[in-house]
Formats: sequence, structure tokens, C-alpha cells
Amino acid sequence: MTMTSLLPPAGDGNCYYILTEDCAYGSKYFQAGNMCFCSERSYLRNFSDDRPPACFLKVVMLDDSSTVTINVEILQPVREEMAVFLLAVSSHNERLNYFLERLSLEAALRAMPGQKVMVEVDRQHFPGIIRYIGSIYKNTSPVLSPFFFGVELQGEGENRGRSDGSYHGTEYFKCKRNCGIFLPFSRIQFTPMPDDDYVKQKPKPDTEEGVPVKVGDAVSFYVDEVLTKGIAMAVYREGTQWFVKVCPEEEGTTDIFREIPMDSVVKESLQSLFSPFESDMGLGHTKQMKREISESGEECESGNSSLEVNSMVQITLDKGNQVSGIIRWLGYLPQIKHKMAGVELDEDKGVTAGEWLGKYYFHCAPKRGLFVKLQSCQPDVRFQCLHNSDLSLVDYRGQEVLPQASDSFPPLRNEAAVHVLRGRMKGIQGHCNSCYMDAALFSLFSCTSILDSMLFKPFPLCDRNVQSILRDEIVNPLRKTGFVRAGSVMHLREQLTEKGQCSSFTNAEKDPEEFLNLIMHQILGIEPLLKLQSGGQKEQDCYCYQIFMDKQEDLVVPDVQQLVEHSFLSSDLKLVEIPSCFIIQMPRFGKEYKMFSKIIPSLELDITDLLLDSKLLGNGPRECCVCGDVATLECSECFKDKVFAAMGLKQFCSSCSRQVHSHYRRKTHKPTRLHVPEEFHRQNPRGSQQVPREKMELFAVLCIETSHYVSFVKYGPENEHWMFFDSMADRHGDENGFNIPMVTLCPEVAKYLDLPLAVLALEQPRDMDGVAKRLFCDAYMYMYQSKKMALYK
Repeated sequence: MTMTSLLPPAGDGNCYYILTEDCAYGSKYFQAGNMCFCSERSYLRNFSDDRPPACFLKVVMLDDSSTVTINVEILQPVREEMAVFLLAVSSHNERLNYFLERLSLEAALRAMPGQKVMVEVDRQHFPGIIRYIGSIYKNTSPVLSPFFFGVELQGEGENRGRSDGSYHGTEYFKCKRNCGIFLPFSRIQFTPMPDDDYVKQKPKPDTEEGVPVKVGDAVSFYVDEVLTKGIAMAVYREGTQWFVKVCPEEEGTTDIFREIPMDSVVKESLQSLFSPFESDMGLGHTKQMKREISESGEECESGNSSLEVNSMVQITLDKGNQVSGIIRWLGYLPQIKHKMAGVELDEDKGVTAGEWLGKYYFHCAPKRGLFVKLQSCQPDVRFQCLHNSDLSLVDYRGQEVLPQASDSFPPLRNEAAVHVLRGRMKGIQGHCNSCYMDAALFSLFSCTSILDSMLFKPFPLCDRNVQSILRDEIVNPLRKTGFVRAGSVMHLREQLTEKGQCSSFTNAEKDPEEFLNLIMHQILGIEPLLKLQSGGQKEQDCYCYQIFMDKQEDLVVPDVQQLVEHSFLSSDLKLVEIPSCFIIQMPRFGKEYKMFSKIIPSLELDITDLLLDSKLLGNGPRECCVCGDVATLECSECFKDKVFAAMGLKQFCSSCSRQVHSHYRRKTHKPTRLHVPEEFHRQNPRGSQQVPREKMELFAVLCIETSHYVSFVKYGPENEHWMFFDSMADRHGDENGFNIPMVTLCPEVAKYLDLPLAVLALEQPRDMDGVAKRLFCDAYMYMYQSKKMALYK
């Protein structure tokens, strides 16, 4: 966001904003959707032309009148006429969604008294007429008062209101008793005015005319394969889906109702439309299926021919409730003639653990299993192709996101990374415990090419199907559009399930290293990233390095360099060669216990002294830790001596070693001799010379808080060039909705990287700005790269 985009309209005394991301300030926490303001005078003082543009703006929160300083990147300006309507929406998340969607908000701005509307009362919709628009609170903030709509309910809505047009003793309009109601715009569907050309061009499907079934209509629907008739007793909406509460005729006019999705109900007057030509959806689809069953004498599965084991499906239960899950078994059960599906549900809404009459047909957690007819399963609409209207494949600007890319795209860096990746509905969309995989993939491929060999190189054991999914459905879309849909990751998870022989990869929570080991080692068969040797033993290969160490009393707030050196020394380990990618797991056990409350990211990891000293390997010389000359001896016992610096393995030239070990406390030490390359002897056999260092640069950090993984990625060379990714930062809808991934910039990290160690140690996590606390306190895995070695490996 440019600073000028925050400039208020001319003549406006205050500038109003809405937070597009969660924000912490001191001990306070403000959700995205909170609103705030600053005076025009204050704005101009911060962003005058004669000074550099400010990154932060001091604002006053409208909810509690507190004054806070907020990064301008997460502020969106709101016109005052819009702000008054948004303030009436109590839910911050809902308020932000309406601001981003805009259609309902703009309809509210055009609304006028006398206009016909549909209003939501007790989850049902009734007709009404707008009688008043404005504030209804006397003692609200003097800055801005929320605007509500006063509506007179009509027809079926009469006597369902709560007033006669008065609110708290003040009359705003007149109507019959219990026919008036005051509502925010979010609970109103605005029908077009006669001269409203804009709405005529863009009709909303949720208006009264767009609802095919009304209260009192005679309707038909199927119950247990039997065509049933009934009367619509109520019509209501939950989230984006409409439901009809129906009283079946054969069950009488009692309190027995069935709540059925609108798609599965047809008005009696419309049935004749389906008889000549069967429809592909709703009742027509069901009738077509029934005719095929009767003609063939057995169940026709043509409607679900694409469903197989590991397919993601949705099932509509009684009362219209929908559940989703994954097919784990297909076949026939005893005493049932229909083909059945054993489904592992995403939630505890099942009745079994995969058992039927004492026999297990598949295995899952208790209350996660369900056996249903295959024809009752429908493909999960959230993971369908682009011809579907699946919202999860559309970003918040309404642009379709292509699931595949035929060309290969380079990693994103600097301004390109910010332009493509930053924002809502950006990154990799999370679904069903996928955060460990989402965070790992985003870290490894968004802004670096260090492991691009996984996408192209034909390794000996390489599964080309997995490789193509990873390249064409995940990495290329991420680098091209900044977004990867959840279905693409689920496609990869299905393949991991099949190849890794572990059914839980599609729905269970895993650790990132388990995922990386499986895909790198068992499926792609790439060469191990690390080659280690311990005390002259046989060489060990691995893909991730886990730090193991005893609690070090002198390490209160360590950095990664110190932790790696202590771990290597305690295990007597050396790197056989310089790795192109070094993935390091922090010393923590499970999801709760952390050995250190904070860990400082080492932006560079110096591995010079961690390399195995061998003439055959050709590794470079070492540096004397005292004088800086070429080292000839190494002493592991001196590493623990508090006289020396806390960092760095202790290696000495011959002269310094004699002096250091002449002390009575160190006379028992046994230094080991180091190999010195011949060229260093020849170049300067007597004088001091600088020893080259082998350093790797940090490119990503995975963090975990309780059981949710997120990642920080370094997208540029400066300390403030960090972005934060959360694949499940927000959610659209409830059970049948989808997760909204988000990528935000977090330059506040630089502030803490520059602090002296003693000051950082005293910094309270709850007081740290933005998401910095998560980087320093929740680090789980650090990822380093050597661009030099990437040219060879």
C-alpha cells in the first residue's frame, strides 16, 4: 500500500480505516475487522511531503478509544459513509468480509426509506419496507455512530418484530406493534429500486426473487428413495446455503419437520419441467438415477463413476446436515444389496471406527467412520475443477486461479515476491490438518530454488507422478499467481498415502520432517541433504538434522549457531561435505516442551569449523580462534572453557595452542591435529593470513504454536525482508466452508534482530510487535542454503 492511498478525502476531518490483519500492540490484541481513525491533521503530520514516508500510523480504535500505533500495510481506508454501516456489524470477521465483498455494502449506501427488502429474523427471511436509516444509540462515541436500518415487517413477517418503530423510548418511525425491527445491513437483502440500473445489471441470487421456494409452497423431495410430498414451513439461509424446513404430508401437521437443502427440494408446480428432459442436478438427477436402477435391476453408479478409494466426498445426512470425508473402502456388506462406501469423516460425526458387525473393513479414529451407499456420496465441491463455482478456487478479487501451469517459473524475490505473494487468499490453502505440509512447501519453494532439483531431476527412485504434481500443481502456481488451492495439496497427500502406505497422510496431523523424509527419501529418492560422520565411524546420511543437547545453563537466549556447535560437539559430529541445504530441527520435545523460551535466528550459519578435517575430502583450512592465523590443532575440551567466547569451536595455531595449554587447568587437554592444505604452507609459511569461511544463509523458519504450523520466509537481502505465511489464517463459512490462507509482511522482525542479547532476553513475548514473538519463541525448524553448492548438487 502506498502512503498516498491512505490520504483522506478533501474536507474530511477524520480518516477512517479497517484492519485487514490481526494486530498486537502491547498487551492488547485487535482482530482483523477492527476499525480505527486519525485526524486529517495527524495524518498530514505523519506523511508530509518534506519527510520520508512513515511505516506506522498512530490511530484511535473505535471499539475502546485506545490509541495504538499500527503498520500502514494492514490498514485499508474506509469512507465515512461506509464506516457507519460497517460499525453496526458486531462480528469483526463478518465486518471485514463485507468490506472486501462490497456488493452488500454498496447496496446499503444506495438504499432509501420506502424500499422493499428481505430481512433475516431468527434465521428466516421475511419481506419488509425500510422506514428509517441512521443511528439509534444516544450515548455512542462522539466520533462515529453506527447506522442501522429500521424496517417495517410485512406479510408473513408481521408480529415477528420487536418494536413499533421505537428504540429505547425514542420513536424513529411508526408501525404496528411487533412489526418493527432495527438491523445492521448485513441481515438485509436489498431488492432493486425501480431506477436502480446498477442492481438490474447485477442481480443478486439471494434476493426474494432468487429463492425458488417460499413458505407455504407444496414441495417434493426424496426420503430413503421414496418420493415424498410436503409443505414448506420455513425458508432460511446458513452461510451461503439455503434450507427448507418441510412438514411431510404423510406425517401430518405435527411438529415433525425435515430440514432439507434447497437444491434437493422442488416445488410441485415445477415437477412437470423435469419430465421431458432430466436435469443434471437436484431432483432431476435423482429421478434419472432411479430410472437407471429400475431398468438395470441393480444400482447405477454412473453418477459417481469417478469416486474411488481416497476420493474426497460430501454426504448429506438427515435434516440436511452435510459432512465431508475420504472414502477408505468400497464394496458390499452382508445383507445389503447396494454397493457401500466406508468413509472416514473429517469430524467426530460418525458411528464407528471402520467396523461393521464385528469385522473391520478399514481403520480410523472412533466416531470418525461411517458406512453409506455409494450413491449417497458426492464429490467434495471444494476440490472440483474450475468449471465449478467453488469459492476456494477464486481469490478475494474474484479472479480464477489456475491449478496447473505448463511453464516453469523461478522463485520470487524482493518486490516480485511482495507483489505476487502478499495478501488474503495467498500462499497455500490449508485443509484438514495440512498446515505442516503447507508451511514446509511454502518455505522450500516460494522464494528459493535450492531444492528445485526435486521438481525436474530424474532420481533413481523418482516417482514422476508425485514430481509432476509437486511441480505443476503446487510450485508453479505458487510462483505464478501466489496461490495454491487445497485440492492440489490433497492430490499430493493422496499420492503420499498410496506410496507411503500410511492412510493418515490425507487427514492426520504430521510433523514436517516426517513429510520431508517420505517425499525426499521414499518417493523421489533424492540424494541425502546431509552427510555426517561421528568419531571416525561410518558415514551417516540424513535429510533433516535434529539438535540433541543437555540443558546448558550458560545458554539463556542462544542463537542457532551456538545450538548447532554445542550439538555437533556433544555428539562428536562433523559434516563430511558442505551441504546445499541444511534443515535443522530445534531442541524441543513434542508440541509443548521447549528447551529455550527464545532462540535467535542466525541469519548466517558458519559451518567452517563443523566440516570434517580430511586431506582426501579437500575441505579448506581452519582459523586460529586467538590470532586468526591458519589453525593446526583443535581442542574440544576448550570449547566448554568459560574463559573463551561462547561461540565457535576452539582451534589454534601451534603457537597459540602452546600458550593456551600451558595453563594448569588445560594441561590435561588433548588437542587433535588438523590437516592444512599444501597451498597455505607454500603461500605464507610464516606470516598470518586470512582463512576463508564457509557460510550458509537462512531462507526460512517453520514455527509451531500448540499444534499449528506457520512459516517465516526471507524474501530479500535486508533484515526487514521477512514475510509470514499461515495456510489457515481465516475461514469462510462453517463446516462446509474453506480456509483462507494469508501472507503478510513482518518487517518488525528486524527490530528484534538488531537488539543486544541482554535486552532481547528481557523482552516479554506478549509485548513483541506483530508476529515477531512467533519467530523468536515458536521456532521449530530452520532452513539454510548454500548457493555456491547449489550449482553442483
